[in-house]
Amino acid sequence: MGELVSILIPAYNAERWINETIKSALGQTWPNCEIIVVDDGSTDNTYDIARGYQSKSVKVIRQENMGASVARNTAISLAQGDYIQWLDADDLIAADKISLQLEEGNNVKNSLILLSSSFGTFFYRQEKAKFIPTALWKDLLPVEWLLTRFADRVWMNPAVWLVSRRLTEQVGSWDERLTLNDDGEYFARVVAACEAVKFIPEAKSYYRQANAKSLSKTQTHKASESLFLSLKLSYGYLLALEESERTRAAVLGHLQNCLILFYPEEHEILAKADEFASDLRGNLSKPELKSKYFVVRKIFGWNTAKRLAITLPKLKKRVFGNYDRLMFFFEE
Repeated sequence: MGELVSILIPAYNAERWINETIKSALGQTWPNCEIIVVDDGSTDNTYDIARGYQSKSVKVIRQENMGASVARNTAISLAQGDYIQWLDADDLIAADKISLQLEEGNNVKNSLILLSSSFGTFFYRQEKAKFIPTALWKDLLPVEWLLTRFADRVWMNPAVWLVSRRLTEQVGSWDERLTLNDDGEYFARVVAACEAVKFIPEAKSYYRQANAKSLSKTQTHKASESLFLSLKLSYGYLLALEESERTRAAVLGHLQNCLILFYPEEHEILAKADEFASDLRGNLSKPELKSKYFVVRKIFGWNTAKRLAITLPKLKKRVFGNYDRLMFFFEE
């Protein structure tokens, strides 16, 4: 049968997607998988739909709404697997994803090698997913992976990872203080603890962009505090592995790029960011908007221009999403 793989699916108000997600988990060609769905107090039919799949290999748990990190910690506490596959309730994994990773990764029990895969983004039609390689799509040592993540401002969908039990236990639980970018912090910690990241390009996962009711929260003041804490912790994992001119530059550049998310409302966070930069022998400057927002800024002010800069990409994504949804129903 091979090593047992635990596919962990935290879910909140995901009735629209949970069927597809569970089916992609059930469809794995790797013969020895268990699936654990943790419903985080959904107010829709997510739990009832998931319960329809309950079996010897599929466990469905319901808890009060306590947030994504708590749901993930509940899932990991129930997992029996030698490897952990994280899967958000609106995302998908290819049928041979786990098999390819374990076969190419030599399936070494208790390994500290972290297995990753390619991922594509899509709205409704999985076959239209776009796979756009980044500098993280290759074998890398932990320092180089984290350095590249910050210097190039790229990321990986959580579903790409296959994490050994030994590595999972070594990094500990998800940080329940975090309500935004909790996955960014967790996997930065996992990468920092591994021996190396092995990239399996043929293995595929799928990141859905159409879900407006995911476990991620909108950026309230609490979410802003969570985001800054997550970033600071993640930077710390890189700096603990190597504090050098290049790692400090990567961290400062990434923080400068993120500063617009806090400016100008979050005065306390901005002060902490300046202090953090100073500790790294650097400094931060006032964030700048792209030149195309110059007229809006001049007439309506900086805050309005910032809101427009954040809203326009979301609006564009919504238009593409609605088109893909229409095409999906036509094809169905």
